Order: sequence, then C-alpha cells, then structure tokens
Amino acid sequence: MRFSLESGTLSKMESTRQKKVARLVQKEMAELFQKESRNLFNGAFITVTTARISPDLGHAKIYLSMFKVEKPEELLGQIQGLKKEIRKRLGEKVRHQLRIVPDLDFYVDDSLDYLENIDRLLS
Repeated sequence: MRFSLESGTLSKMESTRQKKVARLVQKEMAELFQKESRNLFNGAFITVTTARISPDLGHAKIYLSMFKVEKPEELLGQIQGLKKEIRKRLGEKVRHQLRIVPDLDFYVDDSLDYLENIDRLLS
C-alpha cells in the first residue's frame, strides 16, 4: 500500500486505475448534467468539480457545484432521488470502458463558497 504526505497528514494515494476511472466518470457525468439539467433541474447550472473512486472501483463520490440555485441542498435531494436513472445513463455511456458501473453518491462542492468567505474575511 502506498502513502503520500499531504498537508501534514498521512493519506492513501489513488492508484493509476482509480484516477483514470475518476476522470472518465467525471467527464461523462459533466456531459450528462450539461445536457439534462435544463429538463430535469429547471435550468440550474450544475458542474461536476470532482469525482473520487473507491479502491475497488465500485463506489464514486461525485462533487457538484451548483449555480442559479436558491437551495442547493434541495436540488441535491432531487439528484439523489434520480440516482438510479443517472447511474443507468452513465452505464450506457461507459459500458465499453468499465466492467462495473460504480454506485454514485452526490455531494455539494462548497469550496467556492469557502474561498469567497475567506476573501470577504481578509478584506
């Protein structure tokens, strides 16, 4: 097992395969949200900021950034409700590249809000 030292903490490094699968999932999920957000999510602008894949390639954590959204947590609930349909569409796109389509877990990426808050505090 390989480890790397990141910002003073010991964390496991992702394998090359995990990184490749994460990039593929992120790209395909981004395209899916770009095409479907107008129909499914009332025109909300949703971007996939990060995808992280478990070592067994069976689970994916998808981090979403949402714009033009009053209540991101509510929209996240809608997305969670459509998780089976989203996974099915992802499977249709990656069926030739992946043997197993990972289970999807969605999270709100609030890193931009965090940065804006830091900027506001420093000003």
